[in-house]
Amino acid sequence: MSKLLPGENLVLKDHPHWITVVKSVVVPVVLVVVVLVSDFTLFGPDGYYVPKLRTFLTLGVLALAVLWAIVVWIRWQSVTYTLSDQRITIQSGVFSRQEKIIPIDRVQDCTTRQSIFGRLIGYGRVEVDAAGAQGAEVLDHLPSPGEFRDQVFVQSEKRRGGVTPGAAPAAPVAANPSGV
Repeated sequence: MSKLLPGENLVLKDHPHWITVVKSVVVPVVLVVVVLVSDFTLFGPDGYYVPKLRTFLTLGVLALAVLWAIVVWIRWQSVTYTLSDQRITIQSGVFSRQEKIIPIDRVQDCTTRQSIFGRLIGYGRVEVDAAGAQGAEVLDHLPSPGEFRDQVFVQSEKRRGGVTPGAAPAAPVAANPSGV
């Protein structure tokens, strides 16, 4: 986990959307269902009988599915998107760690993309284009991408000294302060 710099405030911190976990465990779940169905049909009392094959096959597939689920969970937890008032940090990796930092005042554009399914369950893709970077940094399967994009713009305007959306406008200054 990245530590905040002195004077830095955390705005948002998130992992990829839970749909990435669901997509990754579809194969082991289907495999377990196939083995359980074949357990009761093919290797059942009326089907083929091989001593202890049924037990070994079931336990082996269940162990493989549990191991797969653990790996998927660890990989999901190892990706972190952090937005502070000074920078955007993208961290990934379990054993070796990769960290990409984009200073908030270097952000030039922030684009969101959402499929219909992504809009329904609340995830999308955010592409952050920064000055000096080659290509946009992609934050894929980000929960609430619109909120993240809006917060990037709010923090960017604060860093640049601009007016933030929703802030009260400054009091009007008289064009001729002498009153003449």
